[in-house]
Amino acid sequence: MFHALVAGGIVFPGLFLLSKNGLKWLPWLRWEEADAVIVSARFVSSVQAIMASTVGYIVSSSCKHVIDDQHWLTSSYTQFAIPYFIYDIYAMFLCHWHKYQVKGHESAGTRTLRTVVRTYLHKEFLMVVHHLFMVLVCFPMSVLWRQGKGDFFLGCMLMAELSTPFVCLGKVLILYKQQHTLLHKVNGIIMLITFFCCRILLFPYMYWVYGHYAGLPLYRVPFSIPVEYNLGSAILMAPQVYWFGLICRGAFRVYRSQGAAKDQVLRNGHRPETQVLD
Repeated sequence: MFHALVAGGIVFPGLFLLSKNGLKWLPWLRWEEADAVIVSARFVSSVQAIMASTVGYIVSSSCKHVIDDQHWLTSSYTQFAIPYFIYDIYAMFLCHWHKYQVKGHESAGTRTLRTVVRTYLHKEFLMVVHHLFMVLVCFPMSVLWRQGKGDFFLGCMLMAELSTPFVCLGKVLILYKQQHTLLHKVNGIIMLITFFCCRILLFPYMYWVYGHYAGLPLYRVPFSIPVEYNLGSAILMAPQVYWFGLICRGAFRVYRSQGAAKDQVLRNGHRPETQVLD
């Protein structure tokens, strides 16, 4: 266990520093500190997500018996990934700190550290709680409490990360005002589909798989398993539903604004940006 934890503690922060310094110092790039930090944090999150979803697919496809079959990658990657959640809490704070400069707000240097931490926790409270829950609850449960059972379901949970690269790319495109591009539209569609399938439908699917294994219809599965399983699923699924709602609301807002802009072009006979703004 110790070696996997140490490896994760080196790989994720190291990859972040390598990416940030590369974006800043490579002669043909020379990015500003804020841009390099934000993009590097998204890059590391995407790398971790690709690794996790790949491991999840390997594990879940290899376990024919959904309860008893085991795969060595399950425990190894779980231990390797735990330092990522600790690192990512700090990386999100750095992004929050630098966004004031990127968006043209007041310089972060003029704000006290206490104020920045408070606004960060207010904005990213749910994500921070999610990360801490993964470290303090899910990690001990997956390593100690499971006793080698249910690798298939843990593999399914890892595949939930499949949507993360598209979420990260969408945030970067929005940050740099690229909502009008084809890349943003295509990425948005893929993000909606993968998030819904891998983070929302995932839980009914796992219940259905267990029902098939136990010879139970889907509606009877929640009443035939220990209550802590249902509680854990509810705790993990609740923020996913909330975030999916935010994604849908954002997509609807972009679609509505683009539709309004097109209507204005048709009515006025020229692009709305040529008009004088109030």
